[in-house]
Amino acid sequence: MSDETPDDPELAEEAEIGSEFAAEGSEMSSILGDAYRGELDRETTWRSRLDQTTTWGVTVVAAILTWAFSSGDNPHYIILIGMVSVSLFLFIEARRYRDYDVYRSRVRLFQQNLLADALDPSEGLEHEDWRSKLSQDYRTPTLKVSIWEAVANRLRRIYLPLLAVLLVAWLFRITAFAPNEDPLVTAAIAGIPGTFVAVLVALYYGAAIAIVLWPRSREAKGEFEEGDPGEWKESS
Repeated sequence: MSDETPDDPELAEEAEIGSEFAAEGSEMSSILGDAYRGELDRETTWRSRLDQTTTWGVTVVAAILTWAFSSGDNPHYIILIGMVSVSLFLFIEARRYRDYDVYRSRVRLFQQNLLADALDPSEGLEHEDWRSKLSQDYRTPTLKVSIWEAVANRLRRIYLPLLAVLLVAWLFRITAFAPNEDPLVTAAIAGIPGTFVAVLVALYYGAAIAIVLWPRSREAKGEFEEGDPGEWKESS
């Protein structure tokens, strides 16, 4: 094949336009590849931050339960303090989850519309305007998951089982460790009646269960979730 320019001006112009398109396509592929690797790295970083918070929560629960049951003289309310500590970790992790979902959403957008289409174009694009959506998200990044959905997600995945362990431990602590007393009397803390403490604990766990079970549309861009997520990106 000759590299000389064609004599026909129209053919020469078409050849020049074709070379520009090829150069732009190669440059765009490089940019998108670098962007995908960057977003994947950020997603991995935030995933590890979620795991760190979970590790802190599990460690605190283990330490508190060990101390609470090491002696019958240790106060039962240390387990209630553990519930409060786990709740703090829950909200920290929920905030981190919202940031993590930003980068996970971008990674999924690349996978669904760039990688999947490159492997099998016959299925078409998941989002016809995915490049526009991604561009807008780079211009004005926004959180895509509400704080309540994030809290519900982390409760369902990690923290509700941890809180359930603490609840069982607390009930066991105020009953088995004081078999000759009324549990509501044993549950008292200083001048706070045991009945009031028990009601607060019941309300707390009722609220946690309500958050998990409350019907809401899912906005998180998961890979293995049942049901359809909401719009990939809504500007706000």
